[in-house]
Amino acid sequence: MASQGLAYDGCNFFRQRLVLATLSGKHVKIKNIRSKDDNPGLRDFEASFIRLLDKVTNGSKIEINQTGTVLFYQPGLLLGGSVEHDCNMQRSIGYYLEALLMLAPFMKTPLKATLRGVTNDPMDPTVDVLKSTALPLMKKFGIDGEGFDLKVVKRGMAPGGGGEVMFSCPIRRTIRPVQLTDPGKIKRIRGVAYSVRVSPQMANRIVDSARSVLNQFIPDIYIYTDHMKGANSGKSPGFGLTLVAETLNGSFLSAEMSSMPQGQGDPTLPEDLGKDCAKLLLEEVHRGGCVDSSNQSLALLLMTLGQQDVSKVLLGPLSPYTIEFLRHIRDFFQIMFKIELQKPSEDERKGGDKVLITCVGVGYSNINKTLK
Repeated sequence: MASQGLAYDGCNFFRQRLVLATLSGKHVKIKNIRSKDDNPGLRDFEASFIRLLDKVTNGSKIEINQTGTVLFYQPGLLLGGSVEHDCNMQRSIGYYLEALLMLAPFMKTPLKATLRGVTNDPMDPTVDVLKSTALPLMKKFGIDGEGFDLKVVKRGMAPGGGGEVMFSCPIRRTIRPVQLTDPGKIKRIRGVAYSVRVSPQMANRIVDSARSVLNQFIPDIYIYTDHMKGANSGKSPGFGLTLVAETLNGSFLSAEMSSMPQGQGDPTLPEDLGKDCAKLLLEEVHRGGCVDSSNQSLALLLMTLGQQDVSKVLLGPLSPYTIEFLRHIRDFFQIMFKIELQKPSEDERKGGDKVLITCVGVGYSNINKTLK
């Protein structure tokens, strides 16, 4: 484990670097974190993320200099167990949960995490989207069991928060390789329109306007309305919509939108939000692939950590975040992906250009898991 470390510059892709360092066991040094900024160093939400990593690992060594512009991180063993964490209000719980999803299968004991903070905000993937797309994706890689669950106990909109999420995940010794090359056609669309501390009629208005767009394409649409009251509704008013399209072969493509946080920018109309979100879903379907754009990096990580066998996944156009993630995987695991462009034929009308990504896993095995 005492391998050479890696050095990086700047604050971008902060989570990627720490998550991959934890999984590969390499220490990492990040310098010049916002060193030219008026307010230099780590932000509060990044410090909160480091604290969360510290809670799920045992023996991690974290050193931050006085101004917060240099971070040294030497990962420990992934411990798991019961974890409670109050997430920072600047980012939503999805920011922290995305990293936990990557680490959870490789703990020593199954993870039971309770995260508190903002469940839905316009910047990060919301908890609903992760539940409906990331969990089915992980099941394809063999991470499944009765303890695999993500539950929204309380909703909390930005900026006040007050939401609560329970996440539990079983542990796996190894990850199985996958061949996800044909997503198939869209067979149904499901969604959740949620509203808290506003009139319950808002959710119905969102549903009507979203259906007005989507009904032109497919009849099987069901959008649930979720109106939480009282203590479960957090501290700030807001509403939003999450849409998920499921394909014949069990791939999930998602889109989401939530209203502008109270006191920031112009207020959003529920009708506009429903229409825009439906158009975003159509855009995501056009991009296509077996994994939607927000979960590309999770799929690539699980392919990398699979057994020493070939994994293939068909993705839509790679997002800039994913491209950087591929570079980081090369740094930490020395794995290179074979990337082939697939143009759909004219008569198929299957959306935009696709990318077929192939790799051989590193044969990662969970060394933290206790032998029974």
